[in-house]
Amino acid sequence: MDVTQPTTSVIHALLTGGVSNLANLVTAIGALGGASMGLVDTTKMFRGGPSNIGFGHIEDGLAPFLNAIAANPAPFGKHAILRTLKGDWLNGAAKPDQKAKAKSLIQLALSQANAAALANVAAVDADALQSAVQKKADGGEAAAADTSALAQFESVLTAVIDEAYERGDQKYRNAAKSLAMVTSVVLSEIAGMSIWGITQENLVFFLVTGLIATPLAPIAKDVASALQTAATAASAIK
Repeated sequence: MDVTQPTTSVIHALLTGGVSNLANLVTAIGALGGASMGLVDTTKMFRGGPSNIGFGHIEDGLAPFLNAIAANPAPFGKHAILRTLKGDWLNGAAKPDQKAKAKSLIQLALSQANAAALANVAAVDADALQSAVQKKADGGEAAAADTSALAQFESVLTAVIDEAYERGDQKYRNAAKSLAMVTSVVLSEIAGMSIWGITQENLVFFLVTGLIATPLAPIAKDVASALQTAATAASAIK
């Protein structure tokens, strides 16, 4: 069939096919959305692909702490921490685990050499934090002020990590959905035009189909089932 010659309107076919056609369409659109998301996910093989999106928020959020660590030698420095965190980010590790690891690595890098710089970042008493770090290393008992400074530092660090990861995750999810939506539109138009022909009506229909495929994917089966149930109920009443 010559794809440049329109055959018939897909909308007309749906309207004359009853509810079963509509339910099948919803299922197909959901499958298209799922396939598009999977296709976008496969691009991770190219240096991480879209998985790199969002990590910039984490780098920026943790930069004050990591720069303070980089100012002095540390067993596990700034670049090593970033490489570890990015590896977990690209591999899609559970977000709570990523947050916990980020906190642990920065705490591991905390030493007397960088305690004052990190205290300034977290706005805690530098002398008290240095004392707490020293006593912790020596196995001694920290004074109340030292313990308070260390607890305050950890609280600030936790809050910064939470914000950085949540913003990064939001940006990644939004970008991934947008890429999947674009992929859905392209696939929908190509498949639709090759089967139903090129008309303005079909062009618009498959554009809309592609746009709704990604958000519809998680609930497509439920919607299709609801339509079929409604059709069965309507037939019984009739």
